[in-house]
Parts: sequence; C-alpha cells; structure tokens
Amino acid sequence: MTAPLNPSRRQFLVKLAGSGLVIGSAPASLAVVPALDSAAGLAQPFLHIAPDNTVTVLAKHLDMGQGIWTGLASIIAEELDADWAQVRVEGAPADKALYKNLTFGFQTTGGSTSIANSWQQHREAGASARAMLVAAAAAQWQVPAAEISVNSGVLSHASGRRATFGELAALAAAQALPAAVTLKDPSQFKLLGKPLRRVDAQDKSRGAPLFGIDQRLPGMQIALLQRAPLFGATVRRLDASSALAVAGVREVLILGPERKAVAVLADNTWAAMQGRRALKIEWDDSLAEKRSSAQLSAEFKALAASGAGAIECLKRGDAARAMATAAQVIEAEFEAPYLAHAAMEPLAALGTFKDGRCEIWGGIQNQSGDQAAAARILGLAIEQVQLHTLYAGGSFGRRATFSNDWIAELAQVLKATAGRYPVKLMWTREDDLTAGYYRPMNVHRIKAGLDAGGKLVALQQTLVAQSFLFKPGSPPRPDPTVFEGNLPARYEVADASVDWINPAVGVPVQMYRALGYNHTTFSKEVMMDELARAAGRDALAFRLAHLGSSPAHLRQATVLRIAATMAGWGRGKLPKGQALGLAVQEAYGSFVAQVALVRLLDDGRPQVDKVWCAVDCGFALNPDIVRAQMEGGIGFGINLALHGGITLAEGGHVEQSNFHDYPVLRLTEMPRSIEVHLVPSALPPTGVGEPGSVPIAAAVANAFARLTGKAVRGLPLG
Repeated sequence: MTAPLNPSRRQFLVKLAGSGLVIGSAPASLAVVPALDSAAGLAQPFLHIAPDNTVTVLAKHLDMGQGIWTGLASIIAEELDADWAQVRVEGAPADKALYKNLTFGFQTTGGSTSIANSWQQHREAGASARAMLVAAAAAQWQVPAAEISVNSGVLSHASGRRATFGELAALAAAQALPAAVTLKDPSQFKLLGKPLRRVDAQDKSRGAPLFGIDQRLPGMQIALLQRAPLFGATVRRLDASSALAVAGVREVLILGPERKAVAVLADNTWAAMQGRRALKIEWDDSLAEKRSSAQLSAEFKALAASGAGAIECLKRGDAARAMATAAQVIEAEFEAPYLAHAAMEPLAALGTFKDGRCEIWGGIQNQSGDQAAAARILGLAIEQVQLHTLYAGGSFGRRATFSNDWIAELAQVLKATAGRYPVKLMWTREDDLTAGYYRPMNVHRIKAGLDAGGKLVALQQTLVAQSFLFKPGSPPRPDPTVFEGNLPARYEVADASVDWINPAVGVPVQMYRALGYNHTTFSKEVMMDELARAAGRDALAFRLAHLGSSPAHLRQATVLRIAATMAGWGRGKLPKGQALGLAVQEAYGSFVAQVALVRLLDDGRPQVDKVWCAVDCGFALNPDIVRAQMEGGIGFGINLALHGGITLAEGGHVEQSNFHDYPVLRLTEMPRSIEVHLVPSALPPTGVGEPGSVPIAAAVANAFARLTGKAVRGLPLG
C-alpha cells in the first residue's frame, strides 16, 4: 500500500501580512518567513524551488482534465525563466487567504475563471522569484544584478559564472521580496503561446494513481452509502443484520442527524456493495418529491404562461408596447430536461480523523466550502482540516455543490466511526445518476416581434428553472446563473424583457458546465434562426444585423464571420440530405462561434459530420489546450443535443441508473473533423473550459430544423 499523493508543502510557504493578498498583487504587503530552513530552498505561496533544481508550482485550482495545472505552471515558469522540464505541479493546500479565487473571493474552481483570475497574480509570483534568484546570484558573485541573465533555469554572467536555480535556492530564500517587478512583454515569451507538453500527460497515459479513487491507506475501510430512493425521504427504520452478516462488512451506520442515508463500511468495495444490497430500510417519504417529469413539465409550462411569481431580470424600453405594433410576432416554447454530470471518475475521497485533525484526499473543487463543512461536522477549527487536492476525472460542476455534499458525507462517516480507521467514501455510477445533483430542467417561453423590414424590435421571455443560489420563497432577486447569455443580452433589441420563475421542486440541482449558458444559448440561437426565416433573411446576415459597434458585439461578429467563412457558409448548395447550422455565444469573457454540418441517419436521428469553430479568448496560453477544450466542449455539447435526460417516473423515482439508459456520446457520433481557429489577441486570457460546449447544440438543432423542416422545441433531438 502507498501513502496518498501530494503531501502539503505548507511549511514552505511565504506567509502574508495584513490583507492576505498573494505575492505579486501587492508585494509591499508581504513578509518572508525569517528563519526559512536552507534545506527547503526558495519558497513562496505559489512555487517552491528546491536544492535539487525542481520548481514545484502550487496550483490553487482543481484540474479536472482542462489542463489548468499546466496553464498555471506555465505562467509562473515563463516569468521565472524556468526550464519546462524542471517544473512540477501539486495542488495547493486549502487556504482561503492565500489561494482564493480572485473572482469569487474564496478558494474554488469554476466559471472558467482559473487562468483569468490567476494571470497577473502568477506572472508577478514568477517574476518575484526570478528577482530573488538574481539578487542571490549578484550577492554571491559580487556583480550588478542588471548584468545577470536568466535562461531555462540557469543564471549566468559575462564573467563566465553560472548557477542553476537549485544551487541558488537557499541563498535566494534569504533575499528581500522585491517591492515591484517588471513583467515580460509578450514578444519575449518563450513558453506562453506555444504548444507546451501537459504536465499530466505522461502520468495519465501510463495510469499513474493520480485520482481520489486511487488513494489507499493501511487499515482503510470502504464506505458506500444507501441514499433515499426519493429526494427528501429519510430513514424511518433500519435492519442491518443481513448486511453485517456479509463477510468483510464492519459497520452499518445511519448517517448524520438528518438521517438521509445509511453507510456501509467494509474491507473492500465488493463487500460494501454486497452489504448495501442486504440492507432492509424503511423510508419516511412524507416530505419527498413525488412528481414525475411529465407533471413537472406541465407545471413549468403553466408557470411560464401565467408568469406567476416572475422576477424581472432584464428590462429595456417597453416590450409590450413594441410587441403590439410589430408587423410579425413569433412565439416559441423551449424545454430541456434534468441532466446528470456523469463525469468519468465517480466521486471518491479518502479521509482520516485522529488527534484532533482531519485530512482528506480527493479531486476537491470547492476547497473553502468543503474545508468549512468538514470542520463544522467534526467540531474542528478550519486550520485543523487539511485538504489535499488531487486531479479529478471530470466534474462539470458536480464537485462544487454549495451543500458540499460528498465531502460532508465523508466527514459524517469519520465522525460516526470516531476516526478508528481511514475511510474512503465511494460513489458508484448508479449513485451518481439516481441520487446526485442535476442540471435544472427548464422551460423558456419567448415572444418576439419583427418590424416590416424584418428587424427584431421587441422580445419578451419568461424562463422557468430552479436556482442554484436561491430557494423558492427567498427574497425575490435575479439569479444570474439562470438567465445569463439570453437573447437581448447578446443582440440589439430596443424593447425587451426577461423574467424568471424559481419553481418549488424537491429535486436537487447543481451548477452544470456553462451554468445558464447551456440552455439560454440553445433557446437564443434557435430563436434567432426562426426569426431570420420569418424575416426572409440569411441566418448569418440576420445575426450580424443585430450586432452593434460595442467591443463585445464586434468580437462576436468577428468569430461569426470567421466560422462561417471556414465552413463555406453561403457558397453554393450542399449535397442533398446535408445542412449547416450556426450559433454563437459570449461566455466567461470568451466569444465562440460554431458551424455544424449535419445529415440524417436512416432512423431520422442527426449525425454531426463536421464542425468549424472560431474562438476569441484573449491571449491563448497554450494553443493546443485551447483547441482541445474546444474539441472536448463540442463533443460535450453534441451529447446534450443527441442524448441525455434524467426523468422522474410517477411517484418521483429517477428512471435512469447507468450508461445503458443514460447514454453518452460514442466515438462513432463524434464529428469526423473539427477545425478550430484561434483569433490572435493581446488581451488578457479569458475562459475556455466551458465556452466551447455552449453554441454547438443550437448549431446542430438549426441544421436539423433545415433538414426536417420542423421547428425544434427541445433537447435531445430526434
């Protein structure tokens, strides 16, 4: 057995004074620990240079496969002038003051903000460490610092003196932190903007144990939970005798004061599964959600029609007045189902609880929230809970619940077992699909008015969807994660309104890749195609006609034109049975336009043969990773278009349980070709983890509508 990976390097950190701003953001506020052990080398909150010449970057964000750890490390390595081969990456400890996401104010990963919020911060961290190394060399060689050059991890002087980072690390640790640093001009970049090898590529290709599901400790017990079959049900009565009779099962526990689940602890996963199957549980479902998907759909549509309980999210001019005078009025209602995140690695975390301390290893996305939840449940101070962030085999938002559910469950098991042994909590695929959190089901009701010239002059939209942030009945306020990216927010419409209704439903919902954009983009871009047809205009020309001269509109128009040109939009007829579909969205500061070439299979389902994608994400740190994120996002979005849908049967039971009835995109369903164009930019980098997944479902739907001659009103297609 091996110990968990990624031990904390907290003892190596530069501590912050006062406000807790990280290195580079406000150097004057920092203070280096005065008695740093020389064996530790040069250490700062975001990097550690060891005497063996390795540069270890401490990544404050979770890498779920997007390449975040490679991106963060490359920013530091560039300003440090390190050799990429000497760079390593570890997950940073949970520490809100040191490692908060500057966008959100706490340590978490989400909203495609990891690179954007770290860009300046990490550049200054690398430049500060470089300056301290140069100061150390200048002191040792008795030469002016300005005469020392740094290249690929080696400092040199015209006199012939040379030293590696490792050789100077201990002396550099004693240098004063620079009050200010000069950052490179992008023309000087040697690593950034280049297709760097990913730091995780080799280990992942050989199956190294990098994930929470891989972790082991001596004496560890596996914990599987039997959660309620209905959302909101609780344990009324438990008979654990048959489960305890299974070989290898050690304990059976009702979990937490809420009594929402029963934990089975066993020597191995198989025994835990067999023990769980043998449980006899009587559930109290008096407060459970028992409506079916069909019933919820009918209720959502009735709410959208009546507007009861609507909250105003956007108001521009007088939409009702403009609608009354419109030459044409087009109405549409769009619906999308609950979706499971279904990441490749089911949730798993390993924890220990002893001597007044707790340690947890896993692919942790919301470090601040998870640390606080574990501390609260175990009765510990925040600093007594140590989180080790490992790679995650996907998330798409599932690991970032505001309830901190899976880490809270582990903490409850550790508390109930009094820390007698390490515990690895595991979710099976069935647990994930039947008892997890979901992308909210939603209904969009849109009414749009065109003038006699075919211009969009009025729009009214009512959106019904559960909120991630606010409970129904809480003080009425808009939830931007529900309505972001809506039609009048992206196109010029003189008179418009967008309202949102937060229905009271017991199904647990959670952020899903691209949050509101993954459904507002669909209704927005399908509606724009229908309006273009009503106006007798080409779909591309109609969109461009409703984009103004603001910087955001100009960037949106640019990616639209590029993607259309790549696809040959408007250049002659396609072969019979093929059609192009177009869609665009600005999300997380990035602009993505996609064109899909679609044909119909014999059974009438759409097959996406080719996709052209143009993306403006500011400066592209690593073009290969950006392209990979666009390609992966396109596959993710096509999956939403063709598959997906968690449904509730009569009585409230989830009908899907694994990939046999909740299919995900197969290799044969991927486009045979995806072309990605990166718009050159000197602007700071923006998000790429989510924007690539956003437009494609609408682009496919628009092509599908052309092929079938039928309006698309929901997903999945076909």
